[in-house]
Amino acid sequence: MRWCLLLLLLTALPARAEGERPGRFDYYVLALSWSPTWCALEGRAEGSPQCDRALGWVLHGLWPQNRRGWPSYCPSPHPAPDRRQTAAMADIMGTSGLAWHQWRKHGSCTGLPATEYFALSRRAFESLAKPAALDQLAAPVTLPATLVEEAFLQANPGLAPDMLTITCRAGRIQEARLCLSKDLDPVPCGQDVVKDCQLRDALLDPARPAETPRP
Repeated sequence: MRWCLLLLLLTALPARAEGERPGRFDYYVLALSWSPTWCALEGRAEGSPQCDRALGWVLHGLWPQNRRGWPSYCPSPHPAPDRRQTAAMADIMGTSGLAWHQWRKHGSCTGLPATEYFALSRRAFESLAKPAALDQLAAPVTLPATLVEEAFLQANPGLAPDMLTITCRAGRIQEARLCLSKDLDPVPCGQDVVKDCQLRDALLDPARPAETPRP
C-alpha cells in the first residue's frame, strides 16, 4: 500500500528532464519577474546591480515547456554566448549573469543559437504590453493577485485567462507567466504552469522607490 501511494505521488509531480535533445518541446513560457520583489527577497542581499535601477517587469526567461514537464540543461550543438551577447540583454533582464544562466538552463534546449534565442526572448518580452498603472505606483500597495492578472488581460486584448498565470512568493507579487507557441502566439497553459496566486492582500512595491527628502 505504501509503495502504491509513493508511486501515485511521484506520477503527480512535474517531470523535469535534464540533458534532453534540443528542440523537443511543445511551447514556451515567457516569465516576467517584478524586479522590486526579487530585490527585496534576494537581489539586495546579493548586491545585484539590478536593484540600483528603477525597474518593474523584467525578463526572467523564455522557457521551453512540454504539456507535462520541461527540458533543461540540454547538450546544445551551438557555442555558449559571449560576454557581449549576455551584456546586451541586461537592459530587459537586469543583469548579464541572468542572461547567461537562462541560456545555459533553458536556451540550450530550444535548438537555437544563442543570438537567435536572445532575439526571440526580446521579441516575446516586447510583444507583451505591461500594465502602465503598475509601473507608476508611488508607494507600496496590497491588492488581490487577480487584479494583476486582470490588468495584463486588459492591456493585451488577445489574451485569455488560461494563457496567463500570476505567481506570488513570501506574500508578494512575484511573476507573470505567459504561454506562447513556438511562433510566439499566445496559447493555453498546461497544468504544470498554472500556479495562480490566490492572495487577496499581495504586496506590490513600486518600481521607482520614493525619493528621500532633502534635509
